[in-house]
Amino acid sequence: MSRFAEIAPPLTRRALLGRSALGLGAVALEALAARERPATGCHHAPRAKRVIWLFQNGGPSHVDLFDHKPRLAAMHGQQIPDSVVAGRRFSTMTGNQQARPCIGALAPIRQRGESGATVSTLLPYTAAIADRLCFVKSMQTTQVNHAPAIQFFLSGSERPGRPTLGAWLSYGLGRSSDELPTFVVMTSRDREASCGQIFYDFYWSSGFLPSVHQGVKFRGTGDPVLYLEDPAGIDRGLRRDMLDDLAALNRRHLERIGDPEIETRIAQYEMAYRMQASVPELTDLSDEPAHVLAMYGPDVHRKGSFAYNCLLARRLIERGTRYVQLMHAGWDQHRNLYTQLEVQCRDTDAPSAALVLDLAQRGLLDDTLVIWGGEFGRTPFLQGKLGGVDQGRDHHPYGFTTWLAGGGVRAGHSFGATDEFGFDVVADPVSPHDLQATILHLLGIDHERLTYRFQGRRYRLTDVHGNVVRGLLA
Repeated sequence: MSRFAEIAPPLTRRALLGRSALGLGAVALEALAARERPATGCHHAPRAKRVIWLFQNGGPSHVDLFDHKPRLAAMHGQQIPDSVVAGRRFSTMTGNQQARPCIGALAPIRQRGESGATVSTLLPYTAAIADRLCFVKSMQTTQVNHAPAIQFFLSGSERPGRPTLGAWLSYGLGRSSDELPTFVVMTSRDREASCGQIFYDFYWSSGFLPSVHQGVKFRGTGDPVLYLEDPAGIDRGLRRDMLDDLAALNRRHLERIGDPEIETRIAQYEMAYRMQASVPELTDLSDEPAHVLAMYGPDVHRKGSFAYNCLLARRLIERGTRYVQLMHAGWDQHRNLYTQLEVQCRDTDAPSAALVLDLAQRGLLDDTLVIWGGEFGRTPFLQGKLGGVDQGRDHHPYGFTTWLAGGGVRAGHSFGATDEFGFDVVADPVSPHDLQATILHLLGIDHERLTYRFQGRRYRLTDVHGNVVRGLLA
């Protein structure tokens, strides 16, 4: 064996790449070192410090909830003009459907507050805070199926493998708490389990970013996070000693290999140790005043419900979590629109409004951005047979509504417009990339400058697209 081999361990290809010019490992380690510090990744003064995305899986019907279209009601039961739908792509459920009768909104849509924003009577609590909201009525996307459409909104790509928004924020802005994860995900669904929506792990993936930026999923049943409990006979001191020894072994391995994922492993062990104390305190709602619990509705006491998750989201951001992604399934009303839409509204309306009001009352809304919306809307025409028992609406990517609150957006404002059928955007279109660019802008980030080099090119959340929508800014 050569003298050089005796004093220097052999370099693998991964180690060489990891050490060259300090490598990507140094970038990852720098991000991991972010602790209780300002967001040094900001490119300009931020308006928001944190984000809560109330993602409504399945596609809420914009023409039933927000986008008032008298023409649809006037033409109820009549065929939508071929000139409107010609050449458009729909899901396989209506792709070959010959009759496409217009159907008006299921319940009255009325003007609300001083802003005059239009909101359905199915959403009375959201209607009551309309002057605090910014309605984007000109969202549009390219995807007609759930998983790619959701992935497009959350990662900027319809294909799995890219980092999601929460991971980008963790990477770009660093941690603001040592006690809880930077990026937390919670999921819920309607009690009836009325649709087959699946919560894929890639909806909160870190993609090609170091896995320390991966979203941490809090479960709705049992322990919120698995394996936080110590085994019988292991006390806090013994656990600390074990982790110290394990960290020492991992650091030795890191010095030899140079793989940033080893540092991620060390950091995640430490986070789990701290979460043993922080998570039980977080999920103990006994200190919440009765009037606050009442705002979120009776479902707030049911662990794993949308209401419970909304309250937990507020408690998370109070304790330093930067990005909370709540995903609620059940909006996919292909054949049960006349029964299930009302159920979905009842489950989500009060908690969504309560979260906005709760943040405002605590002085947190000004620098917390709340987003409510799904991956697309629903067709203005009927799926199924008029008068049948299985009436509904199909997926509709060509124009739909999302609302924003707090975090520097323009309150009491409706932006953009669709045509008289609620079919096509006719003013101020907003794509998922535009929305992503605007979210990053509100957080002090130039979406064109937040990049990560992977496989020979620099990637960003918005890929090569996206513009900040200035009309949404306060």
